[in-house]
Amino acid sequence: MALQISATNPEHPALLLELPWHLPLEEWPEKILVPLPRGISRHVVRYARAGDEVIAVKELAQRPALREYELLRDLDRLGIPAVDPLAVVTGRTDGTGDPLEPVLVTRHLGGSMPYRSMFETTMRPATMHRLMDALAVLLVRLHLAGFAWGDCSLSNTLFRRDAGAYAAYLVDAETGDLHPQLSPGQRDYDLDLARVNISGELLDLEASGALHPSVDPIEFGMEICARYGALWQELTRTSVYPAGKYHYIERRIRRLNDLGFDVAEMQIEHSSNGDTVTFVPKVVDAGHHQRQLLRLTGLDTEENQARRLLNDLESWMATQDDYAPGDPLAARPEVLAHRWVRDVFRPTVRSVPFELRGSMDAAEIYHELLEHRWYLSERAQHDIDLDTVVADYIVNILPRARETLEPTVPE
Repeated sequence: MALQISATNPEHPALLLELPWHLPLEEWPEKILVPLPRGISRHVVRYARAGDEVIAVKELAQRPALREYELLRDLDRLGIPAVDPLAVVTGRTDGTGDPLEPVLVTRHLGGSMPYRSMFETTMRPATMHRLMDALAVLLVRLHLAGFAWGDCSLSNTLFRRDAGAYAAYLVDAETGDLHPQLSPGQRDYDLDLARVNISGELLDLEASGALHPSVDPIEFGMEICARYGALWQELTRTSVYPAGKYHYIERRIRRLNDLGFDVAEMQIEHSSNGDTVTFVPKVVDAGHHQRQLLRLTGLDTEENQARRLLNDLESWMATQDDYAPGDPLAARPEVLAHRWVRDVFRPTVRSVPFELRGSMDAAEIYHELLEHRWYLSERAQHDIDLDTVVADYIVNILPRARETLEPTVPE
């Protein structure tokens, strides 16, 4: 069987053809590999460079490789945080003509870390709570989309910084199934697997001495259930309000927006006697602040980053002479937003030397600077300008932050 590369982007096969598919992944030469931290996997996984892309290559049997490739494409269409599928390579043979396992090729998720790399230094319990929050949000989003993961765990997740919190991405869809809608039993099964897997992974870390002594692996395994349950309840519960109190519905929608979700469809019913109104959010889409920031500025960020940048944008717009909400002659919000990107956001980020940023993207750098401005202003009891903040951040904060940043991809 001849070598075959199945890909959706016509540019990818040409880039991938240069890689040594006649060698097992374990024998790939160091010169084409990228030294990035890898999580635990039942398969052989390597990071390599293909043109300007950094890719993850995983060996597995043909049927699960093709199936996972299609599932990842489905998740991409649904807007679920997951690694991007690039190709499946089949028909591989070694130098003697013996068959080699097919591979699934995905794009490396820039700035991400597997959980074990995050525990190389003792992780504080507060940080672990943020990891559980991120994983609970990911699992809820998957379930709202009808995706049963089948193997939710820390090992099958990548984490990226998101304005002081974390964003979780699915990295292994091999055991997943996509349905029009999940039953409570399917969701409970996924959640129970997550609890058992997470507790087991933390027990393993405890045995190796990499877990903070105050962390109970069993309790943290249970925490994913509690956080998932609270979020699922808030997103899907039916609300009954007194008739005429329609601002209660608006308040509920705003609360969902604050959690980062949009109500794309709703069902509102009056009771037979007209005394009450029943409100049910029918379809809930994640990424409320992401979409709002993208529409205004063209910046594509994580959800918490978007929320923080929008707050700064709104504060800045209020200082502009041509900002007058409701005035048809005033500058439109989109015009002011692009001016903010041009005159504030980009110059501020660019003032932080690129070689000092590590894996932090532009939005995370700006968030860090906003945090530092707040700290300096509180200490000085007056507002500190951004130029002063940047200079102090580069000298006093960034060197310490660099100690905990994961390795950057070499040029």
